[in-house]
Order: sequence, then structure tokens, then C-alpha cells
Amino acid sequence: MPSKSAAPVETSPVTPVTAPTKPPQKPRIALALGGGAARGFAHVGVIKALESQGIVPDIVVGTSAGSLVGALYAAGNNGFALQKLALDMDEATISDWSVPFFSKVSGVLKGEGVQTYVNRSVNNLPIEKFKIPFGAVATDLKTGQPILFRRGNAGIAVRASSAVPGVFQSVKIGDHYYVDGGLVAPVPVHFAREMGADFVIAVNISAQPEAQASSSSVDVMLQTFAIMGQSINYYELKDADIVIQPGLGAMKGSDFAGRNLAILAGEQAAMKIMPELKAKLKAKGGN
Repeated sequence: MPSKSAAPVETSPVTPVTAPTKPPQKPRIALALGGGAARGFAHVGVIKALESQGIVPDIVVGTSAGSLVGALYAAGNNGFALQKLALDMDEATISDWSVPFFSKVSGVLKGEGVQTYVNRSVNNLPIEKFKIPFGAVATDLKTGQPILFRRGNAGIAVRASSAVPGVFQSVKIGDHYYVDGGLVAPVPVHFAREMGADFVIAVNISAQPEAQASSSSVDVMLQTFAIMGQSINYYELKDADIVIQPGLGAMKGSDFAGRNLAILAGEQAAMKIMPELKAKLKAKGGN
């Protein structure tokens, strides 16, 4: 009896299935804004220029003047709104003179005006409610350690970050006293990395000490800060992807009358470096 042959097995061509490729993840962009008192108006110009090119950061971190501009920006004010706030700002609103002769706390300015101004300008939003994640850098006066404020009262955080010793009184938060973040991070690049940034745009507005003519006691203190911050800035800025340095020349940190020129200098510096910024951002997967 003939054996039955097995029925032929039909085979269908095998199509290799490749795992779907994930689109390259857009880098998280941080804007690290440095300290420099009135020279900080240049930050407004930088932000305007970035926005004009469709570049909006995912993270904002600031020191001193950079914390003030950064807080207003992260809370939801765009570049043009920031410019209006800057031009309308009355120096007297943030210069609340204390009487050091009768005060046990060192410092000429109390800083309460800065705190009130910021809170009013951000509609009393706490930092964690800002539209863009934000951090303000200050220095613990007892330990010398940096602190990054990412929650709580925005005005107090900016006040602490901006409390230049000898110019502003230190700020008590809890059991600690805090002073200007420029002592530890004049341009807070490393804090931007800690907050999760893949691409850091640093804005350095610190003055070259030799360009500053020292006259008033405030100018001398700000000059001292510029000198102290040079070596720290060198290491901070090395870790930035792009450094924007507005051409502020010999503008003093106390020169609030120069705000228009500072804003313009910020815009010009950002636009000048824009081709390089866009090329580096594209190489990291940005638009």
C-alpha cells in the first residue's frame, strides 16, 4: 500500500519587523541668567531676541538681577511685557533705604521693595505655579553653600538671591540667613544642568573689573563682586552650550538710567550669536 505523502507545507514570505524608531527627543533648553545689578536689564533684550526666533526655554534659573528678570519671565511675562515692566520700573520702588546706624542688621537696603515688586508683578504666584520651571540661586551666609529656591514665595527668593552683602540686608528664611547668589554662582549654569537641562544658554552680564570706575560705596561693592566672580564664572561658563555676553562696556551696576541701552545691548548680542546658537541646537535635536 503506497504511503501517503505529507501535504506540502505552505510558507509565506517572512517580512522582518523593525521596532519603531523613536523620533529624536527635543533637548530641554535652559536659560541661565547671571547677576550684575542694573546691567540685568540686558536680560530682557536677550529674551526678546530669543523669542523672535521661536526659542523659548523649558527651564529658567537666575542669580541676583538674573533671578529678578527670570522670575518675571518664568511667571508668564514675554519679552515685550518684560520691556514694559523694565521701562516703567521706578528705582525708588526697589530701593527701600534702611537706617543702618540704628539697625543691628548690616546692610543699607532692606530689600523689601524688591520682594513686594516681584510678588506684585507675578500676581503673588508661588514659584511652583510658574509657567516655566524656575530656580533662584542664593548663598547660605553661615555655611557658604549655594541654595536653589524652586518653591515658595517668589519675592522672598529673588530678594535673597539679590542681597549683595553690604548693600542689601541678608534675608532670613527659616533658621538661615541668605545673601546674593553671585558669591557661589554668578551665572548659574551648573544649576541649570541640575534642573534637567540638555542645552544651556548662559547670559553673562558681569562687568570686567578694569572697566568699572569705582566711586560710590555701592559701586565699590559691585566692583568687588565682579572681581570675586571672575574665576567662578570661568568654570561655570565652560559648561554652557552658548554664552551670550551683551556689550555693556563700562555701564555701572547702579546705572538704572541706562536700562534702554542695556536692553538693546542684550538684543544685539543674542542676534549676533544666533546662527551659532541655532546650529548647536539643531545638532542636539532641536528645531
